[in-house]
Formats: sequence, structure tokens, C-alpha cells
Amino acid sequence: MDPELTGARLLAGTIVDPAGVIRAKQVPIARAAAFEEHGMGASPSWNVFCIDNAVAFTPRFGVVGDLRLRVDLATARSLGDGLAWAPAEMVTQDGEPTAVCTRTLLGRRVSALAADGFTARAGGEVEFVLTEGDGTPRHTPKWNPYGLSAVLDAEAFLTDLAGTAEAVGLPVEQVHAEYGDGQFELSLSPTDPVTAADNVVLARILIGRVARRHGLAASFSPLPFAGGSGNGAHLHLSLAWQGRPLLSGGDGPHGLTHDGGAMIGGLVAGLPEVTGVLAGSVLSAQRLRPGQWAGAFACWGLENREAAVRLCAATPGAAHGASLEVKCGDPSANPYLAVAVLLGLAHDGLTREAALPPEITADPATVAGALRLPVSQASALRALEESALARRLLGEEILEALLAVRRHELDSYGERDLATITELFRFAWS
Repeated sequence: MDPELTGARLLAGTIVDPAGVIRAKQVPIARAAAFEEHGMGASPSWNVFCIDNAVAFTPRFGVVGDLRLRVDLATARSLGDGLAWAPAEMVTQDGEPTAVCTRTLLGRRVSALAADGFTARAGGEVEFVLTEGDGTPRHTPKWNPYGLSAVLDAEAFLTDLAGTAEAVGLPVEQVHAEYGDGQFELSLSPTDPVTAADNVVLARILIGRVARRHGLAASFSPLPFAGGSGNGAHLHLSLAWQGRPLLSGGDGPHGLTHDGGAMIGGLVAGLPEVTGVLAGSVLSAQRLRPGQWAGAFACWGLENREAAVRLCAATPGAAHGASLEVKCGDPSANPYLAVAVLLGLAHDGLTREAALPPEITADPATVAGALRLPVSQASALRALEESALARRLLGEEILEALLAVRRHELDSYGERDLATITELFRFAWS
């Protein structure tokens, strides 16, 4: 047995579906090798499961057929108390990759960049709101954003979480109390893109487990409570060509190289077309608004927290060098898809040598002509469906599944009042 699995009795293998929900199959630890070699069965309908447990059947995803989930034991972790975890990929019964596997898609996107001499690094930020175990707001003293008192109020949970993350090898950069009541953020270290997406999944699993140990629950909803603050899922990206960073060391603004400018140009141009991937749920538009530091405008700027793309320059304060923080995504997105489409947009910009757009140096809401990202779920999905670029980056199968589950949300809940849908889906992504 792999030493990483010593003491485990049950192995959970996870995927993230197009609706952004973590789904899993479990086997006794003695069957771990079989889980990797042969996989465990999963209906094609797994790809069209919805956040309300409906199934959004399509011509391609129905009741006939079978796929397999195969875990990657090289990345398996023992989580303690007898449970182990490993990310899985969705393959055919013959063991061949499927076009609908989002982890496989991300790996292919990394390989496409590598074929042109580029390497990528990514790191996620995980925002969540702690609630009582029954899902009601926690009874705490007055909340102070970024305040130590907020941390001390949840000290037992946070110290347990930090120790658990260290024990399983999840690289945490920092943790702090966020702006909203009961809201915290965990920042993860940059690494290769597939591992970065795996780490987001693992972080959400650990946060949920530790919260349960303390009689609490964690919501990763884009908007856990009507009138409250939304949860983001910011991603930091950096690229290098033959070892030379694209975002520093150049003669462009803030040290950008020519290719770094093209990378930003690809992202800014493409974000309106892929908002349905990054923030496409029935609750996403309620978070993605001006004045929320959510990145609601398709623009970029140095340390501009209202821009969808925030440049973090290479300064003494940047431990990992320069990066781009893409702020418009939220936790309802599949992290593998989110990283894949962002790398795809960057690669597109590099390929066509996109021009660096004008920098926005103020709040974009005050700048004439600043382009707002789609303002509703309907408009985000329409832009996604009509985008030839998104279709190329995602493939027909993933795009069909993603549109099916999100349109089910829109048709079923788009006209419901906000208090109702926040209540219904507070823990849909937990």
C-alpha cells in the first residue's frame, strides 16, 4: 500500500461536474489499486446532474451507457480518521480519456501551452462563509472585516483547519477574516495548473470536514445570504516562456513583456464570452456587481480590485513574482474548467499577439466605456453559447453539459426571489 494511505480505510475519488458540484465514489482501501486500474462506474448522466438534484438530460447525456472514474493514486492523501482522497478522471470503459472530463481538459490545455514553449502556474483563493450547523447565521459579536476579533471568535476552527491542511500537505499561504459576516478566505500556494485545481477541491473538502467537527457548516455559495457578501473564487495565473516570466522583466507598463501584454489582452477580450463558465450559476450575477470587489468589468489594472484582471507586479512584496489575479469567478464554477478556460484565453492572446488594452487606473464604474461583464445568468449563458472561442476551448461535450445544467437553474429558479434561492442553494457547492 502507498505510504500516503497508511491508516485509511475508505478512499474517496472525486470529480467536479459542470454544475460545480464535487461528486465522488468510495471504495474500501483494499480496492484502491482497482479504483486506479479499472475505475468505478458512473453514468454519463453524472455530467448533467443539477444543483437541485434534477437531471438535465440532453441527446448526448441520457440513461444509456457507462463511464468509469479512475483515481490518480500518485496524488492520494490520507485525510485522517480512516478517510483518504484522490482526484479522479472520467474515462471510457476501455480506459480511454473522455472529452467530457474536465481534469483531462485542463491537462490538455497545459500540454498545448508547453508545445509552444510556455509553462503556467496557478493558485486559488477559497472564500467561504461559516454558519451554524443547521445553516443559520453564526451568533457572533459585531463582525470586523479582516479583524483579529473575528479570527479569535473562530479560533478553534481555524487552528484545526491550519493543522489539518499541514498534515495532508495542502500548501496554505494565508487565512483571514473576509469582508462579509462569518466569511473567511484561504489562499493557496501557486503550483502547476492541474495540482492547483486539485488543491481547490481538497481545500473545500477539508474546510467542510473541519467545520463539521466543530458543529458548524461552510457555504461556498456565490451568495450564501440575501443582502450579504458573496464568495469569490479568485485565481492567480502566471506564465513563462522557456523559463522567462511574461509578467515581469519587460519594457512595458509595470515591467510587462510584449507576451505578457498579449496574455492580458487575450484574457480581457475573452472574459465576457466565458463568464458562463466562471460565474454562470443562478446566484452568480448577484455577486458579480460593481462595488463588490468582484471584478465586474472586463478590464485590467495594477492592483485594481474592481477590475476583472488585477496585475500583481513583481515587487519585494510578491513572494512568488508577478501574477494576474482573475477576480470574476466564484465557487459555483468547476475549478478545472475555470483554470482551463483562463489558460486558453491567455494562450489565444499569445497566439494572435493581442494588443495590451488600456490600463484602467480607477474604479471602472467611473470610467466611460468600461465594459461590464454579463449582468445576468441569461446573458452569460447566451454569450457562452454564441462564442466560437468558448466552444473551441471547452469542446462540444462539456459545453452541452454546462449549458444544460445552467439553463435548468435559469428556467427553474430565475424568477424566484433572492431570499428563496439563497436558502435553497446555500450548501449546493459544499
